[in-house]
Amino acid sequence: MNNLFFYMLKEEWRIHSTIFGSLSFLLFPVMIGAIAFMGSFMLPLIRSSLPSGNLSLIMHANYLMLGIMAGAFGIAGNEAMNRRFGQASLLAYASRILPVSDRYIFSMFVLKDTVYYVMLWVFPLIAGFFLASGFVGIPLTVPLLLALTLTLSFLFGLCLIFLFSMIYNKNPGLLFIVLFILAGGGVFILFMIPANPGSLFPPLLLFSAFSWELLFLTCVCIVFLFLISLLLFTPESGKRSRKYSDAFSVLRKRFFFFPYPALMVKDLIDLYRSGRVIGQAIFSLIIPLVVIWFFLSLTSRYLPKENLFFLFAIVTGVIASTMYTWLTSFDTMGSYFCLPMSVRTVILSKLSGFVLLQIIPLIVLFLLSILSDLVSYLGFALVLFTSVSFFSVALSIRLTGLSPDVLIYHFRVMILYFSGIGIVTSVLSFLAFRDPWFSLSGLLLFIPAWFLIDTGCRRWEGEEQQVY
Repeated sequence: MNNLFFYMLKEEWRIHSTIFGSLSFLLFPVMIGAIAFMGSFMLPLIRSSLPSGNLSLIMHANYLMLGIMAGAFGIAGNEAMNRRFGQASLLAYASRILPVSDRYIFSMFVLKDTVYYVMLWVFPLIAGFFLASGFVGIPLTVPLLLALTLTLSFLFGLCLIFLFSMIYNKNPGLLFIVLFILAGGGVFILFMIPANPGSLFPPLLLFSAFSWELLFLTCVCIVFLFLISLLLFTPESGKRSRKYSDAFSVLRKRFFFFPYPALMVKDLIDLYRSGRVIGQAIFSLIIPLVVIWFFLSLTSRYLPKENLFFLFAIVTGVIASTMYTWLTSFDTMGSYFCLPMSVRTVILSKLSGFVLLQIIPLIVLFLLSILSDLVSYLGFALVLFTSVSFFSVALSIRLTGLSPDVLIYHFRVMILYFSGIGIVTSVLSFLAFRDPWFSLSGLLLFIPAWFLIDTGCRRWEGEEQQVY
C-alpha cells in the first residue's frame, strides 16, 4: 500500500475524466490560468487606485478564503460521499478490506484532495500571473515569491479549517469554546496593536520581508495544524447509533405551503441527521463570511462603510447560493427513477429547501448591521443579497441541474457561471455605490432567475440523468 496516494490520484482523475472527458477536465486549470493571465493586465489600473500593500493583502486573503472553503474534510461523512458518486467504490472507504489502518487511508485521502485543489486552483492562477508579469513590467521575482506565499496562504486556511472540522467532529461544544477564545484574542490584538491586523498574517509577512526563519516557522505552523487534525481523526465516530422521533409528519404539515413539501422535508431531515447542517453552516458559510468582513473592514479608509456593507451583502449572496449543493450532495436523480416524479419536481423541492436555508445568511446580515451601526442600510443590503443569491442558484440549476458539486468542474460550465455572476455583481456593486436606492434594481434579477429555473428544469427533463 506504499502507492496508495498515487492510486487515489489516478482514481480522482478517472472519475472526473469519465464524467467530463479527459480534454474537458484538463482544460479546467488552463481556463483558470487564462483568466489570471488576462486579469494581470489590469494591475496597473488597480494599483493607481489601490495601494500595493492593500492589493497584496487582498490577494493573500483570497487564497486564505480558498483554503477555508476547501478544507472542511472533517464534515464529509462516508455516506454522503458514497451517495455523491453513486455506485463508485472509492479507495478511501475500503479500509475494511485493505491491510492498512483507517487513519493512514484518511491521511492519504486528505493529501490527495489537497494536491488536487492546489493543481486545479492555486498553481494555474500563479502560472497565469507569472506569464503576464513580463508584459506588465513586474520583476519575475515577484510572481515567484507570490507562488510561495499564496500557496502557504491556501494551505494555512485549509489546515486551520481542517483542524476546526475535526474538533467539531469530536465535540461541537469544544469548537465553540475554541472559536470564542480565538475571537477574544483577535479583539485584543485589534485594540492593542496599532498596525493593520491583517499585516500579521504569516504568509503576508513573508511576502513583505522574506526570511528563511519566517518561512521555516510558517511551514512548521502549517504542518503542526495538519498533524494535529489527523491525530483527532476517529474512524469509529460514524458508528454511533441514534434514535430520532418522527419529524417528517410534523414538518410536512408545518411547511405545507411549499411546493412538494414531502421531498423538501426529506432533504432537510437528511441534512440535519447527518450532522452536516451545523458543520456546513459554520465551515462553509459563517467562518468564510467573518473572514471576508474582517478583510473588507481593513479597506474602510478607501471605501465608505455602507458601501462595504453592500459589497459584503453581494458576496454573501454568491456564497449562500452554494447552499443548494448541501441538498443535492446526498442523492442523485437515480434514487428517484423508480418513483413517479419528474426532474422538475426534484429540482423545485430542493429549491424550496434552499429558500428555507436562506434564513442563516439573513441572520448573519442582520447581526452585522446591528454591530456595525448600519441598520438603516439593512433593507438595501437584503435586496442585494436575495437577488444575487437567487440569480446565482438559478444559473447553477440551468447549467448543472442536480449535480452542481460535480459539473462545476467542467470548463465550459465554469466559464458561463463565473461570467454570469461576475457581470451581475459588478453592475449591482456599481449601482449600489452610486446611490443606495439604485440597489433596488436588483429586484429585476428575479425575472431572469425564474426564466433560468424554468428553462433549466426543461433542459434536464430532456437529458438522460447521469449517476455519479
